[in-house]
Amino acid sequence: MSSIVIEAQNLTKHFTLRHNRGGLKQRFLGLFQSRHREQVETFTALNDVSLTLRKGESLALVGHNGSGKSTLLQLLSGILVPSSGMLKTCGRVAPLIELGVGFHPDLTGEENIYLNASLFGLSNRQTRARFNDIADFSGLGHFIDQPVKHYSSGMYMRLGFSVAVHVEPQILLADEVLAVGDEAFRNKCRQRIRDMQDEGMALILVTHSSDEGRQFCQRYLTLEQGRVIDQGSF
Repeated sequence: MSSIVIEAQNLTKHFTLRHNRGGLKQRFLGLFQSRHREQVETFTALNDVSLTLRKGESLALVGHNGSGKSTLLQLLSGILVPSSGMLKTCGRVAPLIELGVGFHPDLTGEENIYLNASLFGLSNRQTRARFNDIADFSGLGHFIDQPVKHYSSGMYMRLGFSVAVHVEPQILLADEVLAVGDEAFRNKCRQRIRDMQDEGMALILVTHSSDEGRQFCQRYLTLEQGRVIDQGSF
């Protein structure tokens, strides 16, 4: 049986950018003056990217802002659909891309744990069995009973991270979220990820720090303007 958990071949993602969009008046003026007309541009965020990741392997995505790292993670997580190329994933994927996506501001922390865990495919019974561990890991105390609209951004991120790392993912996609909370909580997050790696979880980590990449990952892949320009082992 293959141990491959992510296989991506020639992934490409185009976005359509629209400029000069306006109301009825601007569209009318555009009939007579080209500078008022809507202009459509195709932007290639990711271009012909391939990678393979096996169970227990870890890969650091490095590159400058705008190089395509976050777009690649969103494709791998299923948030975006590739314009072309082939992508296969095996197992539960936990994307730590925008922590707390799927939370409802009017629901309590506890209610949002059940809501968010359901997005990962967990039943209420499975979430109930993990609830105490999730709540304890978040360190939110009695705030777990408060609507998350009253949370600070740090509390919001703590809860999102805590859910994601307790749903037993086979693949963890992390977009520079290891800076969540204070130093004590960050250390707890790092240790949790290491423990999950020891249990065979695959990791893709977006980072600007080569030291952090070496700490968590075996290999690196460098992107620039949506293309792979370098890859290798740490």
